[in-house]
Amino acid sequence: MIQYILKKIGYSILVMAGVVMLVFFLFQGFGDPSRLIMGQTGDKKTQENIRKELYLDQPKWKQFVLYINDVSPIAIHNKEEIASKGLKGIFIGGEKKLAFKIPYLRRSYQTKRNVGSILMEALPGTILLTIAAMAFAVAAGIPLGVVAAVRQNSWLDTTAIFSSIVGISAPSFFMGIIIAYVFGFVLTKYTGLHITGNWFDIDPVTGHRTLTLKNLILPALTLGIRPLAIITQLTRSSMLDVLDQDYIRTAYAKGLKKRAVIWKHALKNALNPVITAVTGWFAELLAGAFFVEYIFGWQGIGKVTVDALDKLDYPVVMGSVLISAAFFVLMNIVADVLYGVFDPRVRR
Repeated sequence: MIQYILKKIGYSILVMAGVVMLVFFLFQGFGDPSRLIMGQTGDKKTQENIRKELYLDQPKWKQFVLYINDVSPIAIHNKEEIASKGLKGIFIGGEKKLAFKIPYLRRSYQTKRNVGSILMEALPGTILLTIAAMAFAVAAGIPLGVVAAVRQNSWLDTTAIFSSIVGISAPSFFMGIIIAYVFGFVLTKYTGLHITGNWFDIDPVTGHRTLTLKNLILPALTLGIRPLAIITQLTRSSMLDVLDQDYIRTAYAKGLKKRAVIWKHALKNALNPVITAVTGWFAELLAGAFFVEYIFGWQGIGKVTVDALDKLDYPVVMGSVLISAAFFVLMNIVADVLYGVFDPRVRR
């Protein structure tokens, strides 16, 4: 099992290396960073200093090497770089140090703040929203899929299929607008919900933050609709395959209760494709909640990234892409490990 996991981690490192390369070269042609930082005003000397600070005076290959050195958790930095970039980690050596560090995603063009700090402040909001959306999708999707399979061709089955098709077909941004308008505006007197709201309220006097989960309901519902629909369909189709297997008929022949056969034996063996959906959608929701966060004013990585795009703040966008890719890779590793737990054949 350990060898299996190490192999997956090796593949993941190669994937992340490809993402870093793609991100760097993709954003090379978007404007002059020195001009974006100092605006339309500023003398030539200032522009030269900014270009030097951003390594823009170096050849493209060297810029790429320096970028790799910054975003890599294992790198080589001198004392001046460690101090000026505010690097955090373990540093070994003299003037040139071997660094085991938190990846440095550089600084925002607009705020001059460390991109990593900006994204880490927004990350809890996105994680909270994603967990709530996926919990809703799993808690509703798996039972609906099981019921639809057990009651095949009944009105329950037809309703579940129709609802899942609607859920898959409707884009999140469209559903977000409809849900926000209906429950956050038209029915707000009855629901107590609002069109926009963050996961915390700030006291105007003390500045103290208070967790406000009520504002989580509408964006989590919107974000969870599509994975709910997919999990329902996958669970249904997988359960239909499993319920036709010989060992299920054997379980019934031994006198086991129907509930035990369905929920203990059949569902466990039908979960592999569902695990794929859950882990894949969790990563996708975590990385792709941009429009939902923007519609509901939810302070997360998605909203921060959209705001950065609007201001041409490319280091923030690049950092967001790298963090999103890292989550995709991490969730794929988790999915592979879970495959090995539920189905030992995968390890072989």
